[in-house]
Amino acid sequence: MKKLVLASNNAKKMKELNALLAPLGFEVIPQGQLGIPEAEEPHGTFVENALAKARHAARLSGLPALADDSGLCVKALGGAPGVISARYAGEPKSDARNNEKLLAELATQSDRQAHFVSCLVLCRSADDPQPIIAEGEWHGEIVDQYRGDGGFGYDPLFFVPEFGKTAAELDADTKNAVSHRGRAMQKLIERLPSL
Repeated sequence: MKKLVLASNNAKKMKELNALLAPLGFEVIPQGQLGIPEAEEPHGTFVENALAKARHAARLSGLPALADDSGLCVKALGGAPGVISARYAGEPKSDARNNEKLLAELATQSDRQAHFVSCLVLCRSADDPQPIIAEGEWHGEIVDQYRGDGGFGYDPLFFVPEFGKTAAELDADTKNAVSHRGRAMQKLIERLPSL
């Protein structure tokens, strides 16, 4: 089984990515298990932050590293919260406070269109000159009431019209198949034979 370090300490993200990669023969190790601290994410784009995280984890582990930088982009808010989705309401990170801030910002808005973005970067080594980069999007809209108890982050407020449910109401297999992260992972998987 091939080892891959996940450049994240997010247990729920780890679970999602592990479910997608395990059938391919990868053992996904969270960076925290190797004593690797989180990388800085100073950049204004998902791809730059994911690349920084993947290179950081590969450098400190000596293993290929996979990083995901993802977030919610709301049309009426000019794409916010975007790359600061996890820290939208400030430090410390809090899904509840982020969701409350999002609802407050949208209180006077009629346009509720939003989409999740996931940018996955796989570095075979810290100096990989050609990392594998894959992006996925998942379109929906923001609702006013929390619905469902699955998922994490903005999932209870992200309504997916094709299912008539929020992301938090979908079962894990369905979410993994259609979500931004699932779509990005499918694109990444198509390129994995080059690993």
